[in-house]
Amino acid sequence: MKIAVVGAGAIGGFLAVKLAGMGHEVSVVIRGANLQAVRENGMKLIMDDGSEHVAKIFATDRIADLPVQDVVILGMKAHQVAAVAADIPGLLGPDSIVVTAQNGVPWWYFHKHGGEYEGRRVEAVDPGGVVSANIDVARVIGCIIYPACEIIAPGVIKHIEGNRFSLGEIDGSDTPRIRALADSLREAGFKAPISSDIRSEIWLKLWGNLSFNPISALTHATLVDICEFAPVRELVARMMREGQAIGEKLGVNFKVTIDKRIAGAAAVGKHKTSMLQDIEAGRPIELEALVGTVIEMGKITDTPTPNIEAVYALTALLARTVQEQNGKLRIQ
Repeated sequence: MKIAVVGAGAIGGFLAVKLAGMGHEVSVVIRGANLQAVRENGMKLIMDDGSEHVAKIFATDRIADLPVQDVVILGMKAHQVAAVAADIPGLLGPDSIVVTAQNGVPWWYFHKHGGEYEGRRVEAVDPGGVVSANIDVARVIGCIIYPACEIIAPGVIKHIEGNRFSLGEIDGSDTPRIRALADSLREAGFKAPISSDIRSEIWLKLWGNLSFNPISALTHATLVDICEFAPVRELVARMMREGQAIGEKLGVNFKVTIDKRIAGAAAVGKHKTSMLQDIEAGRPIELEALVGTVIEMGKITDTPTPNIEAVYALTALLARTVQEQNGKLRIQ
């Protein structure tokens, strides 16, 4: 298959290297030092067991340089999708699919949702409707990311743990195209279960993202440290309860308890969340996709979110300060 990974950062690069290793014609859209490194040396992946994999793949910083693809994986962060949305149709043929591999609430959440909120736009991740206007929702397959990876040098990705990418048609159907995609991921060594209720799985991941990510950015604490510090653990639980109330109003089935979800995060250990990594590197953070969307959905469903809003406000100010000062914030 021809596969383009648009935004091949840590997770997108992980996918690109493994898929290229199975003989797929993989291209990546990246920028800056990563682009130069991949062009010169290929993209390197260091797995958690120490094994190293290098893929010689076509790299560009212009989507227009790529031909029509079978699969387009949107690997950038949610706040970056709007900027490239108008260029995505140029990659799509009659049967091409678009895989949304972002954390948080996806722009398509209320499309094919049914009920009173059908087709409603989530402004926080689809500002002005620019994403939904350019990317045909009929092409979309949802994807939930579970692995943890980091870019440790230009063109070099370190895999920390996990290899699961859950997939789902957004209407819950079982289709030949999603089975073919899942088979390709499995052949590359990934776990790729197909979910008939992708939104419930989105919320299971979002439960952690809406709490652990901003709290880690504010405190510079790892997952296990947050979970084991009692006052903050209770704050996490309060934020999760607010999120659960919203999700249940939207028909979401929470299959695990809050305590079990927190225990799962603690088991990851001394891992820095992606939001903390971005604060340390001086990059924009995924605050809207992970937290702002939840507040927006709270307003849509008339559900109070005082704890989430307080943490959101503090994190938003931190992010603005870092960007205005063109700085980085790291404890050393």
